[in-house]
Amino acid sequence: MIYRSSIGAMALVGALLLNWSGALALDESKYPDFKGQWVRIGNPNWTPVAGKPPLTPEYQKVFEANLEDMKNGGPGDVPSWACIPQGMPMMMNLYDPMEIVITQDVTYILISHVDDSYRRIYTDGRAWPAEDDYELTYVGYSIGKWVDADGDGKYDVLEVETRLFKGPRAYDASGIPLHRENGSIINERFYLDKADKNIIYDEITVTDKALTQPYSIVKKAQRNPKAKPLWRTETCSEANSMVRIGNDPYFLSVEGLLMPTRPNQAPPDLRYFKQAGQ
Repeated sequence: MIYRSSIGAMALVGALLLNWSGALALDESKYPDFKGQWVRIGNPNWTPVAGKPPLTPEYQKVFEANLEDMKNGGPGDVPSWACIPQGMPMMMNLYDPMEIVITQDVTYILISHVDDSYRRIYTDGRAWPAEDDYELTYVGYSIGKWVDADGDGKYDVLEVETRLFKGPRAYDASGIPLHRENGSIINERFYLDKADKNIIYDEITVTDKALTQPYSIVKKAQRNPKAKPLWRTETCSEANSMVRIGNDPYFLSVEGLLMPTRPNQAPPDLRYFKQAGQ
């Protein structure tokens, strides 16, 4: 009797697992073909395409200070020089190739640049999390929705909204700043070119308190034609020659010696080191 009950229980569990896996199976025919390795097309910086950022007077001064610091040899206010993850929206400049993985409830964006970066875009219809149910991150929290824009019964656009950031973050290597309170809202639309399915677009619009109006750009990438493309992993700290001590950037020479990044830069405070002859 026990033997027969065990067989019945196993059969029931097997049937439930089969139904569960079937319910979670992705019908790929309903989704756009985002597979493969996507490589950036064009300049990664925002200003050549999106034009002058509509910054408030306060943050225009911050941006100008960044540019002046770079002009004098410094890194400006670009967090990734110190191996801080780029986060959003800077990571979507695709300094290295991107991979998009679509599952039933989550779409993943994978990029290896300044350490591995990835995004989870939840497409399961969830609401924004309660205050005690999330952690602020550089990439933020993304909720997406698949859209059948042309009414043919298949999805062709992924709309995404991203919030809940930590900082510091920037738009690109020029150091266009985001507001320090990190209340940005970033909206995106991903879709393939209708005439060339090997071209993908990412329309990005940033709403942020450092702006006088939303700031938008269209990013473009092409699919690597190789069936088995080469994927590289970049570990930022492995080859980074920039050193941050306190709030000051310094440069590490090939001899392993600390160097200034700009003229007349003071050395770091050495009070905890014994000086020669002491």
